[in-house]
Amino acid sequence: MIITNAITYELIHKDKATGARAGILHTPHGDFNTPIFMPVGTQATVKSISPDELEDLGAGIILSNTYHLFLRPGADLVAEAGGLHRFMHWNHAILTDSGGFQVFSLGELRKITEEGVTFRSHIDGSPKFLSPEISIEVQMKLGSDIAMAFDECIPYPADYHYAKQSTERTHRWAERSLNAETRSDQGVFGIVQGGMFEDLRENSAKTLAAMDFDGFAIGGLSVGEPKELMYEMLEISTKYLPENKARYLMGVGTPDHLLEGVARGVDMFDCVFPTRVARNGMAMVHTSTSPNGRLVMKNSCFTHDHEVLEKGCGCYACRNGYTRAYIRHLIRANEIFGLRLLTLHNLYFLQNFMRQMREAILADDFSNFGL
Repeated sequence: MIITNAITYELIHKDKATGARAGILHTPHGDFNTPIFMPVGTQATVKSISPDELEDLGAGIILSNTYHLFLRPGADLVAEAGGLHRFMHWNHAILTDSGGFQVFSLGELRKITEEGVTFRSHIDGSPKFLSPEISIEVQMKLGSDIAMAFDECIPYPADYHYAKQSTERTHRWAERSLNAETRSDQGVFGIVQGGMFEDLRENSAKTLAAMDFDGFAIGGLSVGEPKELMYEMLEISTKYLPENKARYLMGVGTPDHLLEGVARGVDMFDCVFPTRVARNGMAMVHTSTSPNGRLVMKNSCFTHDHEVLEKGCGCYACRNGYTRAYIRHLIRANEIFGLRLLTLHNLYFLQNFMRQMREAILADDFSNFGL
């Protein structure tokens, strides 16, 4: 175990009415304002978007996937290239997940023991093994700024006995993850679990808070449970985490979830949602533009619609006048440019949404901020 200050969180202001936080996270590859949404670059790339375009969007940090990079091209090759930043030509911060969520989502293709998880590659079926030590070793070779402790993501629904056993194992794995860290230029975040049980969530947050992590994630939410239950478990989780360290809600990227997460003191978010729905032909907009905050560009109502996706939007597509009719044509014709325009728009939408929330927090007006 090596104790460092590679990652530090600076709390700038808390909204007086809600407690929503505006801060700065300091990393070896630059500082960024929080709250923030992290675009997901699963395979060392945010699908269809260049690093320069991400930079122009204002993304201060992106997420890459340990499980996928462990399988292909392999951590040794990335290390040989000089680490993930050089490999993918990204000069800002990178967070790598532990691989836990992907491994546990394999269902019957994996076996969990105290030592770790044996599973079969989804690529070629070959047997693989991940443990807290291997996950951290892989993340050190990748050279991310923030590595995640190896944890078990509890499915929904799960009974109390299973959730308790799983959460306690996650705590033991958290200690092993910390002890495996040897880089002084990398921070490690612990992950709060506990399923949908209030006492387990409280215990998990308190247990992890007592460990010397650089920040804390809240895992095992947005896995199929009702929204109100998710928000209840989130509130319990953040209540017992230290204020002087960053809080990260994993796998959340819809505006309503982001808004509720920020209201409960979360600083960082990630999700494939904005890029995935873009590839399916959907644009994210404010509810003042569309009642449900979405435009499905395949719909025939846009055939003769010569307006931009959203008036006043500063994304590449909207500020350059690409119309709904044109984008619909591209999507229906399976042209890659249409998917790129929607991806750029959706990522800009969320980056701007987070900036607006930060401004509302700094003005002590977050309670009046809406979708």
